Amino acid sequence: MRSQLFTLAAISAVALGLASCGSKGKAKGVPDNGQLVGVTYSTRASMGKPIGMVYVPPGTFHMGPSDEDINYNFTARNKQVSINGFWMDATEITNSEYKQFVWWVRDSLAAKELGYGKEVDGSFAVDWKKANAIKYGDKAVMEKISKLTLTPDNRLYGKNEIDPDKINFRVEYFDLKEAAKLENRGKPRSTYIVRYDEKVYPDTLVWMRDFSYSYNEPMAKRYFSHPSFGNYPVVGVSWKQAVAFSRWRTNYMNSYLERKKKAVESDFRLPTEAEWEYASRGGRSQSMYPWGNYYLRNKKGCLLANFKPGRGNYAEDGGFYTVRADAYWPNDFGLYNMSGNVAEWTSSLFYEGGYNFQHDMNPDIRYDAKDSDAPRMKRKVLRGGSWKDVGYFLQTGTRSYEYQDTAKSYIGFRCVIDLPAMSRR
Repeated sequence: MRSQLFTLAAISAVALGLASCGSKGKAKGVPDNGQLVGVTYSTRASMGKPIGMVYVPPGTFHMGPSDEDINYNFTARNKQVSINGFWMDATEITNSEYKQFVWWVRDSLAAKELGYGKEVDGSFAVDWKKANAIKYGDKAVMEKISKLTLTPDNRLYGKNEIDPDKINFRVEYFDLKEAAKLENRGKPRSTYIVRYDEKVYPDTLVWMRDFSYSYNEPMAKRYFSHPSFGNYPVVGVSWKQAVAFSRWRTNYMNSYLERKKKAVESDFRLPTEAEWEYASRGGRSQSMYPWGNYYLRNKKGCLLANFKPGRGNYAEDGGFYTVRADAYWPNDFGLYNMSGNVAEWTSSLFYEGGYNFQHDMNPDIRYDAKDSDAPRMKRKVLRGGSWKDVGYFLQTGTRSYEYQDTAKSYIGFRCVIDLPAMSRR
């Protein structure tokens, strides 16, 4: 029996040797000393501290209202949960940052029309040196990319410009949630690959659409395009567009890391509802606001956030509409405007009884609604309140919702990424 086992072991060793890279059965980068020493990774350690992000350490807090539920909705019951550490944007995504996404998509589409690149494995690899030099004011260039420009009947004074509705980003990702289901075991990998096109240009008309019988045309014309608002939070972006931005940001970062032969990292994504509330509290588990209890003003009488104070004195807090994304003091984690300025998208589905069955470790409830789904299934959790909301919506435990395909002049977002704490060094 022992001789048979030895023979089987010898055969296995020979088979492994034939399949390995080395002539003597050793793996590449491993010393041939007969000992278990591990392998040498082909990529180097990856990025350090992400630019513009702060680390939110792991911890436990009481999720839910820290004050009376004045609406008596009972959609948020107080519950102790634990959250893993993550990195979060210190501010809401700004117009300037989002415009980098829009311009990247525009330039990549224009480069394809101009032939600045080549087809590689079924996709178009852009020559970015040429793409970054495209002159959109050149008449000859605009004629060559006519598929992306306004048709003659849509131009003012004959000015040929890029059509915002044609700036679409190709979203591609692997659906891990579906792949992890036991009933899907054995299905081909392609089953879980999701691909679709998403318009990326913000809906600037929300400034007029959101407020009936109100003059807000200057904001519609200037807010996203004028450099004066570059450091203000982007608005007019739906939940689906925010997700597309996160996918692009991931691909943009990992493409750079691969070129530098560094390990690729986790995905940028929208925070879960629990992560958002935990980060907003800044370590103050039972506080009503990111700065503590119980008031919206400091001891000098100065307002601590951008919202609708009193009976509607919009300008009293220093901003009639939005303010800079880094306005006011940050909370104890270093996060700005977790209350006020703009409400923020989370990745979580809004379900009234969700708190009752979610796990106490990184709780979340997600559903990627299709266009054909009922409106109820398209509700996503909003947090933080905005420049046009009363103080109640600024509380860290207050939750509301909006539909995933809807854009508003008072909703923005920020991203998180799961990186190890050692990246802080």
